[in-house]
This record gives sequence, structure tokens and C-alpha cells, in this order.
Amino acid sequence: MSSARSTGRRELDEDDVRVRPSRTKSRPRSKDRPQHSDSRPGFVVGVDRGRFTCVEGDSHDERPNDVEPKRLMAVKSRELGRKGVVVGDRVALVGDLTGAPDALARIVRVETRATTLRRTADDTDPVERVIVANADRLAVVVSLAEPAPQPRLIDRALVAAFDAGLAPLLVLTKSDLASPAALLADYLALDVDTVVLDRASDLTELRSILRDDLSVFLGSSGVGKSTLVNALVPGAFRATGRVNDTTGRGRHTSTSAVALPLPGGGWIVDTPGLRSFGLAHVSAEKVIDAFPEFVGGTTHCPRACSHVEEECGLDAWVADGHAGTGGAERLASLRRVLDSLRSGVDEQSG
Repeated sequence: MSSARSTGRRELDEDDVRVRPSRTKSRPRSKDRPQHSDSRPGFVVGVDRGRFTCVEGDSHDERPNDVEPKRLMAVKSRELGRKGVVVGDRVALVGDLTGAPDALARIVRVETRATTLRRTADDTDPVERVIVANADRLAVVVSLAEPAPQPRLIDRALVAAFDAGLAPLLVLTKSDLASPAALLADYLALDVDTVVLDRASDLTELRSILRDDLSVFLGSSGVGKSTLVNALVPGAFRATGRVNDTTGRGRHTSTSAVALPLPGGGWIVDTPGLRSFGLAHVSAEKVIDAFPEFVGGTTHCPRACSHVEEECGLDAWVADGHAGTGGAERLASLRRVLDSLRSGVDEQSG
């Protein structure tokens, strides 16, 4: 007779698992998650203290000029945990989708983002902050006077656009107060789309560029960004401010990012007035990737090349004609933009 039998005890193995009863009598957490096959696609247009304003469908859906999309209020479902949700996210919605004042839907899934526009607080901050998801274009709004242009901030915004894979657009305002020629010359070689406006300009050209896309508007306070948004989206009622006579700086009037529907199709995302744009998350190589004519030349660069130093292999690449006509001018402009990464200086601008 074995010792186990003699003592009246049974030998235990790995299949004999004892589960301590839960004091709350709740069921054990399952790894299986509901599929929510009845969910509806949505698009996040605003975020405020854990509440998400959404519309059904997608930012690229066709929409009649005179039809305002129905807005739904939603919260994140518990299964999403700490996963962030930002303006521009495409989501799956369940719950009350009527849009009634007291209705509340739930976001049960965040779809894979096609693009993410990110920034850090400064160039030493390792924490990335996603500003907008799934955008197609970054429109950098710059005033030609009152306040004066901040080239370094423009360069850093362009770096963020190239890093995110967004089409950059320069919108130059107040051309009735100063000539845009000098500023345009700095970016001509980069083939950045540009629209020049004065206080009485027709917005037809700008509307045509923005149509059917999700475009993020970025700019310092006082450059006329919110005024422009109000003109593009009747009824937007974005708060506007004036430039301080002493400092030349604007006052922040937009306090949170919000997506607004353009008549005829497309959306614009108005963001808070910009004072700084940290780029700690961006590498020079990621920016170079936005310029296919230079990518091949990087194989001749030293390791960790910043592409603005004397040993950079891009000089010989351009000299040999691999970057085509105007390659030298484009490289010079690109290096000025890249220099905003190397400097580590995040200039104040609003």
C-alpha cells in the first residue's frame, strides 16, 4: 500500500488546480472579447474630458452641401483600457446612436490609423502626443505681418508633416500688409503647395485643395487661423483674438482640436494656437523618406548622419545628377528644415 493511501490523501498533479473564490463573486476574466458585429463605423470629431463627439461614417464619405452630419456623444468601452482616442480616429460604435441630447454611445474598437500627426512638449521630452489621426494634409497658417512669420516654426511643422506622411500646405495670410516673395522663395524648391491670402481674398482655390480630405490647420495665435476657419465653415463660430500691441503675439483662442465639415465635402481640424512644436520623436531618416530623389544617396552617408554635416553623402549624390534638375536647391531647402531637428531649439512663436 502506498504512503498516500495509508494517510488517506490523494497525490496531486498539475491538473489539480484550486481556485480561490472571489469575494465579489464575479466571474473570472475571460480573454475572449465580444466581436460587436452590430457596431456601426464612426469618426471622432471632438474630445472633451472623456467624452467623444462622433459622426457616423468616415471623413471621406460624400455629403450633400446643406446636410449637417448627425453628431453622437460616446464614451470608451472598458475593453479598450488605456488605449487613446483622438480626433480623426475611425471607430466602431454601439449603444444609443440616435444622437438625442441624452443619448450615449460606446466606442468598442479603434481602427488602425493610416497616419498620425504627433508632437512632443519639447525636443527632450520622450512622451509623444498624437494630435490628429488619419489626416491627409497639414495646412500651416502663417501671417506675413502682425505677427511676423516664424520660419523655424514653419520648418518644424513641415518636418512633422513629412514624418507623418501628410501633404504639407502653406497658407500665407495678411498679404495686404507684407509681400510673400521672400518667404515663398525659401520653400519653392520643396514643392510645397502654397496659398496666399489677404483680408478680402476669395477662398475658392483653398476650398478646392481641401475638398474631400481631412486637413489639419496649424498656426500660431494671431495669424488669422480661426478667422479663416470661420470663413471656410459657416457656423463654426471659432473664437478669434487680436495681436498684443506690445509683444506682437496673439492670444490663444482655440482651446481644443475639433473637426469641422467643409461644405461640399472634406473636413478641417482646427487646433489650439501653437507656441512650440517638439520633435523628439522624429529622425532625419524619416524626413528624408519623404524625398525619394535623395533616399538612394543616404547609403553613402556616415552612420547616424544628420544630413546637414560636411561628411554627408548627399552632396556627391546631387553633384552626380541623381536628384535631377534643381536637386541642389531642394537639398539646400531640405537641410534648412532638417537643421530645426539638429538645433534642438523649439522657439516660442505665439
